[in-house]
Amino acid sequence: MIHPYMPNSVDTVKKEMMDEIGVKSISDIYESVIPKELRLDRPLKLPEPILSEQELKKHVETLLEKNISCADYSNFLGAGCYQRYVPAICDEIAGRAEFLTAYCGDTYSDHGKMQAIFEYASMMAELLDTDVVSYTMFDAGQAVSSSMRMAFRLRKNRKTILVPHTMNPEIYSQATHYCKSDGRLVKVKAESGLMDMKDYARKLTDDVAAVFIENPTFLGAFEKNAKEIIDLAHKKGALAIVMPSVTSLGIIEPPANYGADITCGDIQELGIHMNYGGGLGGFIATAMDDELVEEYPTYLYGIAETEEEGKFGWGRALNHRCSHGSRENAKEYFGTEAGLWTIVAGTYLALMGPQGMKETAELIQSRAVYAEAMLKKIGGIEVNAWKNQYFQEFTVCFDKAKMTVKEVNQKLLEYGIFGGKDLSGWFPEYGQSALYCFGEMTDQKRIDQLCMALKNIVEGE
Repeated sequence: MIHPYMPNSVDTVKKEMMDEIGVKSISDIYESVIPKELRLDRPLKLPEPILSEQELKKHVETLLEKNISCADYSNFLGAGCYQRYVPAICDEIAGRAEFLTAYCGDTYSDHGKMQAIFEYASMMAELLDTDVVSYTMFDAGQAVSSSMRMAFRLRKNRKTILVPHTMNPEIYSQATHYCKSDGRLVKVKAESGLMDMKDYARKLTDDVAAVFIENPTFLGAFEKNAKEIIDLAHKKGALAIVMPSVTSLGIIEPPANYGADITCGDIQELGIHMNYGGGLGGFIATAMDDELVEEYPTYLYGIAETEEEGKFGWGRALNHRCSHGSRENAKEYFGTEAGLWTIVAGTYLALMGPQGMKETAELIQSRAVYAEAMLKKIGGIEVNAWKNQYFQEFTVCFDKAKMTVKEVNQKLLEYGIFGGKDLSGWFPEYGQSALYCFGEMTDQKRIDQLCMALKNIVEGE
């Protein structure tokens, strides 16, 4: 069969290639490299292929019509992936042929793309108040995991990293496995949703390579003891790793300004749509410290003068550090990246500027404050139980209503609402609690709609 979507599927072309390498059939190739017990001796049980582009498009559209998106329903989910307003120019730039790939070639082939990446890193450095920013990694989980491995390498004889009990469970799982060859992650108890300082002091031993905190925390609250946590770590000779919400930095101090040695996180909030498994991009940032910079596993992009006065070039800096430059001799493997989102985030930051970032952060926080005040008027639920300061997320508990989060969220769908993230599986000690997010897309009308729906659900009206 000549398949329209498979190159070189014409019989004459396949025969020419097989003649060139000296085999009579494609099965000869498989038999030479794949043991017989691992080879399937029958066709895969797949439906018949759709060979027409028109029919294939119709089939996919039919499948997609079954979905209900956040454009259709009001969305109060966050928990690490956020529905932000995406300016049209971000989509325009992302779709341009010269940028539409996750990869970047060398200087001779992608000079313009390298300049765009450098500009992104420069704007991120301004937002984070750091000197050095990495090329985008796969997501926040990889950025956190790699930051922890940097700490283990920098503190060679120390085998522990302290993390908060309320750490994002998905990132915790990823980091635990990513770092298991270097050391272990130890959780510090939570007190009112924040790090328990007494338990932290007990566990901060000479074996601790670093302490990691999220600020805001996974449950939405600002870690009010962040500076004290970092100062105590430094006194013990440990490093401090902090993951912020990049949007929140429009109104709060970046981690570097209260002592973080390594800042890491995700850029999804910066002009990137929510995607099912994509649209993420991790970053690592530090001061211009040779010891720290040598441990970066990723590309770094720099600027240099050229022979022509007033002209500059852009390219990869200190390439020997990463696996691209030294392969198996690298400190850590550096694989598939998310370079397209670098370009999009850079476009967003250039469009917004400092004032735009400030106004967006203020708008988001004002929406969350309004939501808290309105939700507290509903009987049968407990809102922001620990009364912590937050940015865009806080918990809502349904124990008093004797309802599960699953039941509430199922009923909210009838009102055209996606409810909060169910925390009961990850944090059963907090009862039937959900994490609700309020961004710039959840305006007053949508918040009032949520409150009306919840009132009807929990009060039985």
